[in-house]
Amino acid sequence: MPALRAFVTGPWRAVSVLGVTEILSWGALYYPPVLTVPLIAADHGWSKAFAMAGFSLGLLVGGLVSRHVGALIDSLGGHLVMPCGSLIGAFGLCGLVAAPNAPAYFAAWMVLGVAMAASLYDPAFATLGRIFGKNARTPITTLTLAGGFASTVSWPATQFLLDKVGWRGTYLVYAALLAGVAAPLHGFALPRGRAHHEPSAPDGLVAAEPIKPAAVRPPHGWTFILVATAFAAYAFVPSALSAHLLAMFERFGLAPATVVAIGMLFGPAQVLARIGELGFGRRAHPLSTARFAGGLLVAAFALIALVPFSVGVAAAFAVMYGMANGLMTIARGTVPLALFGAGGYGRMVGRIGGPFLVVQALAPVVLAAVVERMSDAAGLALVAGFAVVAVICFAAIRRAG
Repeated sequence: MPALRAFVTGPWRAVSVLGVTEILSWGALYYPPVLTVPLIAADHGWSKAFAMAGFSLGLLVGGLVSRHVGALIDSLGGHLVMPCGSLIGAFGLCGLVAAPNAPAYFAAWMVLGVAMAASLYDPAFATLGRIFGKNARTPITTLTLAGGFASTVSWPATQFLLDKVGWRGTYLVYAALLAGVAAPLHGFALPRGRAHHEPSAPDGLVAAEPIKPAAVRPPHGWTFILVATAFAAYAFVPSALSAHLLAMFERFGLAPATVVAIGMLFGPAQVLARIGELGFGRRAHPLSTARFAGGLLVAAFALIALVPFSVGVAAAFAVMYGMANGLMTIARGTVPLALFGAGGYGRMVGRIGGPFLVVQALAPVVLAAVVERMSDAAGLALVAGFAVVAVICFAAIRRAG
């Protein structure tokens, strides 16, 4: 890790800037719907499922444009692309507020899908990859530490704003933050430098870890398919569970207050795992981190399936799931870098992020259908199946060299 001063000056400033803007972007675009959609549905006279379909449509659109956003970051830089994402997000949020009918509402979510593709982790990782090149692993890990607090900040802030100014006022506040804070930070504070993909670090770039000559694979073919499939399969897990897990725990017999307390374990567990990776996991290959995270997640599902359900089991599951998700988020940025190299990293991350976002969009709807027609146990088995697919894919990948 560099000295504290490096987070204000030089390339490491990118981590500080993106740490702030990721909290704003996740907090304004991704996390609020769980609280705002029921209010939007009631205001327009729609069902909650119909209103939530707008959010899913936005994620779907984000998946379709993700690779193009990554390619633009490769060629132009995050300091030009990500401000556009913030401004598009502000425009889309205003569109939600002004939407008089369903077509306008869904059109606003399509705009927001483009904004998410240009504002959340994938473009941030692409920006760090462009700036730090082969040394991007530690900056990516450090950034996810800040991003891990987005839900912790967003949900209380959103609830506070909803109580004070309603859902329309809340989205206008968030639009102002994206346009007035995130966009200027992206445009004027992100470093403009670009790493040269050479064995030595460019001037001003502090190597995150010793650079070892390593063979890399081309970003296509069987290995790339396995990587993209692994992350897409994993995407089903957090997307489905974030929408349904706490309600499942209630139906399993836990009191609502207990369920909320267990849900609060997820964020700290996620951040704790990322701190552990930053401190102790840097010498391990990122593929090993992904395999460990996937194995931990499968073990969590085995625990909840084989041990009689209780508060302790639910809490252990939440902690294990949170730790696995914290590590897998890092792996999304570092595995492609380690396997395929830093050349064209933004487009590569976008190509992997496209299927990830599409599966993320479909997961809550699919799990809801399975739970409704079968059972909660069948739903958890389905989610566990996607986790197993991810683990199998990661296990099948062989390192180059």
